[in-house]
Amino acid sequence: MNIVFINTVKNSGSTGRITADLAHTAENNGFTSYTAYGRGKAAANFNEYRIGNRVDFVKHVAFHFATGRNGFFSQSVTKRFLRWLDGINPDLIHLHNIHGFYLHIGMLFDYIKQHNIPVIWTFHDCWPFTGHCAHFDYIHCTQWQEGCHNCSIYRSSYPYSIFKDNCIENFALKKEAFTNVQNLTIVTPSYWLSDLLKSSFLKQYTTKVIPNGINLQVFKPLNMENPNPDTKNILGVANVWSARKGLSAFLQLAEMLDDSYHITLVGLNTHQQLKIKKLFPRKITPLKRTQNLEELVALYNNAYVFVNPTLEDNFPTTNLEALACETPVITYQTGGSPESIDSSCGIVVEKDNIKALYDAILSLPNSNITRTACRQRALLYNKDTCFQEYIKLYRNVLNL
Repeated sequence: MNIVFINTVKNSGSTGRITADLAHTAENNGFTSYTAYGRGKAAANFNEYRIGNRVDFVKHVAFHFATGRNGFFSQSVTKRFLRWLDGINPDLIHLHNIHGFYLHIGMLFDYIKQHNIPVIWTFHDCWPFTGHCAHFDYIHCTQWQEGCHNCSIYRSSYPYSIFKDNCIENFALKKEAFTNVQNLTIVTPSYWLSDLLKSSFLKQYTTKVIPNGINLQVFKPLNMENPNPDTKNILGVANVWSARKGLSAFLQLAEMLDDSYHITLVGLNTHQQLKIKKLFPRKITPLKRTQNLEELVALYNNAYVFVNPTLEDNFPTTNLEALACETPVITYQTGGSPESIDSSCGIVVEKDNIKALYDAILSLPNSNITRTACRQRALLYNKDTCFQEYIKLYRNVLNL
């Protein structure tokens, strides 16, 4: 049985690693895996296919900036990709992120419907059922339930559209493309996102919750000696530190906490690094994003607590990575972020309440939270166990 995995990137970022690991797991369970992606080094074998190229990507971005129609360009490269699919004759297509300026989604779904190919689609954000946004809860928007219009964040929220708010048309085009697929199962990593789908135009489809797993052989306690035993290090990690991820919360915490605390932030761009170095030269260590997992694991292990002040998130794997390294987690009551936390391993506080975040950090020594319990909680999200749920789903969809 042939399974084709489709994602914006391969082997990088959380979705790229999940896609690659799932393809490998499927191979180990008797399936033949193929991976198609929009960005990354060109493949050297037929089992991988890069959709488009740098030139087409730039054109797609420019088209979106001008029209607001993300996902409805790249016709030529999509035609070539569909011819590649013809050669594979997939028994199942597993979609991940398809909104990375590399694919004409209307053409893809027309192909799926014409060939009646079963589809599993893992949602890593909310983009598939909105007119524009990948995330909207942090601005309390509910337009997506009936039909998006007059988007207030189309310039500032990914996928960014500079010149035109086209969410009305995009909503209609997505609804037409994504509905009436004969065999489509949606997977969400969180119950929060699964509940949102019940109010969307995708409510007709079966939805299954499978949490994102992590590699517990990589993310683990290292029994490292703390280089600064008198300092409690607060860690924050993000791929991109946008307003939604809560960067401002750390800046406020830096003002509130005394000198026995230090903050380390991972994932900052150059501008953010320079700004933070100027404002808090001694209180915050600003680091760029790292793809070095050993370095990341060491940072988790050196942390007194992992703080995740995200204002919206599906099911952040950073929480799991911290817990696996025996580091407690403090997060806001937002999205799916609290779903991996219980009272033995972390604290959940009111959304956007800096004082509550501050109080939670100070309360850790008097809490019942233990590092052993953090690791035990992480064991619930073993990557191999979570991926076996996908294997069961593949077999169920394919009637194997």
